[in-house]
Amino acid sequence: MFSFLKNHPFAVEAFFESSVVLTFAVPKEQIQNLIPECLELDTFNDKWAFVAIAMVQTTGLRPKGVPKIFGNDFFLIGYRVFVRYTNNAGKRLRGLYILKSETDSKRMQFFGNIFTHYNYTTTDIARTNRNNQTGIKSDKSGFEVLFETTNEEVDLPLNSPFNDWKEARKFAGPLPFTFTYDKKTKTVLIIEGVRQNWTPKPLKVVDYNFSFLETLKLTNIKLANAFIINHIPYHWKKGKQEQWNG
Repeated sequence: MFSFLKNHPFAVEAFFESSVVLTFAVPKEQIQNLIPECLELDTFNDKWAFVAIAMVQTTGLRPKGVPKIFGNDFFLIGYRVFVRYTNNAGKRLRGLYILKSETDSKRMQFFGNIFTHYNYTTTDIARTNRNNQTGIKSDKSGFEVLFETTNEEVDLPLNSPFNDWKEARKFAGPLPFTFTYDKKTKTVLIIEGVRQNWTPKPLKVVDYNFSFLETLKLTNIKLANAFIINHIPYHWKKGKQEQWNG
């Protein structure tokens, strides 16, 4: 009865204390089946498609205009595919398609699953800081990442398909749009994000393991880039729906 609530019925704002994003390159044919028919993969050199894992410490998530005291603080882990969508006006939009969303907050899981289609689940999150290394880990979800923060120049990950960080930056989240698709009604939901002063810093990843990637049974997968950004206000516009005529 209240399924319309899942379509992002109002604008939302939040503050990103930190956002760490690792992007993995995969031969495009391996993940074509992960996205709906209305979308196409956003590729590099017509060979590589990309899966991004975002780990975001968020504070004050709330309907836009509501006092921050009523906001929700939580940690988010999002697994997304880089995609493109051509809307009914013929404009080609670049964005993300969400495969999986996790949070350390039961409250966020509850409200997130009322107002979005992202199917949040709750997991454990542990963070460690030692010297110049930061670790983020979840025993329940089976992932762990260790990275260094440094003011020195960082090399691209070994075997990255990109030639330099300028190329790599084009495939670093978040992108302007996020898409959801209802196959039964052939309806596309478009959510536009708005950010300011978004200047990601290249990150040196020491080690990582993500069980979710293993469940996808991908081969020849490569860490393509890694970025971090801190202290950024962000908001999402009210969702827009349109009929897909493909």
